[in-house]
Amino acid sequence: MTSTFLVRSPRHPEVTVAATLAAPAARPAPAVARSSSAPHGLLGLGGLRLTGRGRVVTAFLAALVCAPLVSLGAQAMASSPGEPVEVRVHTVAPGETLWDFAQEIAGPREDVRDVVADLRELNELGSAALQVGQTILVPVA
Repeated sequence: MTSTFLVRSPRHPEVTVAATLAAPAARPAPAVARSSSAPHGLLGLGGLRLTGRGRVVTAFLAALVCAPLVSLGAQAMASSPGEPVEVRVHTVAPGETLWDFAQEIAGPREDVRDVVADLRELNELGSAALQVGQTILVPVA
């Protein structure tokens, strides 16, 4: 709906101007969140930009997070190989288990479960099960 008015100019009283007043336009509907295919749609970060200071802070935080990981990697690479262990080759007889071998070679204050794990690692076994006739390496006690 529109209305027309005659308006006199305050600076020039001899001039009369016709002015039209339109009804206020309907407000647009609120913007819907961007779809997930938009780069920042999920987080609602559309239009967010980093300043130079923000980039410096972000780079510093990334370096702060990565520094301990780099030092851990350096320690892992700098470790020395284990000491050589004297072993004997044994063919498994019926009824023998890895637990039996671990009890024979375990020290007085050593946990037998740890020795079983060491034997599995030494022989590259997936489990503690042994087959009759299988050859395994057993550390000399």
